[in-house]
Amino acid sequence: MKRRLVLKQLTAVSLLALSGWMPQLYAAEDTIKVGILHSLSGTMAISETSLKDVALMTIDEINANGGVMGKKLEAVVVDPASNWPLFAEKSRQLLAQDKVAAVFGCWTSVSRKSVLPVFKELNGLLFYPVQYEGEELEKNVFYTGAAPNQQAIPAVEYLMSEDGGGAKRFVLLGTDYVYPRTTNKILRAFLHSKGVKDSDIDEVYTPFGHSDYQTIVANIKKFAAGGKTAVISTINGDSNVPFYKELGNAGLKATDVPVVAFSVGEEELRGVDAKPLVGHLAAWNYFESIKNPVNEAFIKKWQAYAKAKNLPNASTVVTNDPMEATYIGIYMWKQAVEQAKTTDVDKVIAAMGGQTFNSPSGFKIEMDKTNHHLHKPVYIGEIKADGQFNVVWKSKGPIRAQPWSPYIPGNEGKQGL
Repeated sequence: MKRRLVLKQLTAVSLLALSGWMPQLYAAEDTIKVGILHSLSGTMAISETSLKDVALMTIDEINANGGVMGKKLEAVVVDPASNWPLFAEKSRQLLAQDKVAAVFGCWTSVSRKSVLPVFKELNGLLFYPVQYEGEELEKNVFYTGAAPNQQAIPAVEYLMSEDGGGAKRFVLLGTDYVYPRTTNKILRAFLHSKGVKDSDIDEVYTPFGHSDYQTIVANIKKFAAGGKTAVISTINGDSNVPFYKELGNAGLKATDVPVVAFSVGEEELRGVDAKPLVGHLAAWNYFESIKNPVNEAFIKKWQAYAKAKNLPNASTVVTNDPMEATYIGIYMWKQAVEQAKTTDVDKVIAAMGGQTFNSPSGFKIEMDKTNHHLHKPVYIGEIKADGQFNVVWKSKGPIRAQPWSPYIPGNEGKQGL
């Protein structure tokens, strides 16, 4: 009797599962969890929210095409709220509690530095999609954004060139944290190597969320009176909006003092009247305005996804560099998992080196075999009135990253893990 009752119960459960009413009974075995660790509130939400959304789009796309090793990806989204200690807490939750196979996330280097001990302790896998200062190379991180030699150094070389205006004086303006300070240490050493004196370099920092740039812009105008000057901006987050507004208010045109930014892309310019900023520059490894079939398909997919999911301002969504880097990172992880035939972190790490992907940037991108960085092309673009970029300089092809800058003493021979 008991046996018959158990069989009846099992049959009922089976029928419910087949009818779709109880998918959770079988979902755990048929899914692979991945973490999305981006600030959806606070000062960095202006930049990071779109990375969460493009990650979800990519996961949907992979699932629609059979998933990974025949299993669906399940995104676990958390909001560390632009709070650096909370990044560490949320990463521990993703790795220890949710048991995700990989995490895609962080923007600022201070958030990456915050989570790093957790990923090392729990042997997690982080894909970090934003340009950064280098001087780091970790087994548990793949860096899909730019190292300084793939963005900052080429940008300053361009500003010093005849085409870039022949700058002789430089204002290093940044948000006060590890990325701007370390990048500017590298840039100061680079400028010294080109014969630029400290008296021709001004270095200024503001806190996260800073909004009053009136005095700083006035001081830039004074400094520029001493010779042809360019501003190298490592301002991050929503502070970019008041800074660029103040440039416009002060009538500081690109022909007078060009600004090249490393954290301003199409997404940040959506919130600004770009007309006064025409001609100012940004250096990235991708722009939405790049013309090629892969990019056209990427843009169309993103626009369709934004409308289908009713994202805020869906009719005006844009793509940008960290979104592209997120997209590449998720697909490369998928390829490495399928090559390794497992989500085991150490085996996936071993399979990542040498992975390639036809990127929206127009190049076949490769993950370096030893240094956990992508080989990336470099683009320098001028801001247009519509908030897009006109490419004024590009590298001949992808450039291998130098995680350890040759302009920092003691870095010789430190390029691999």
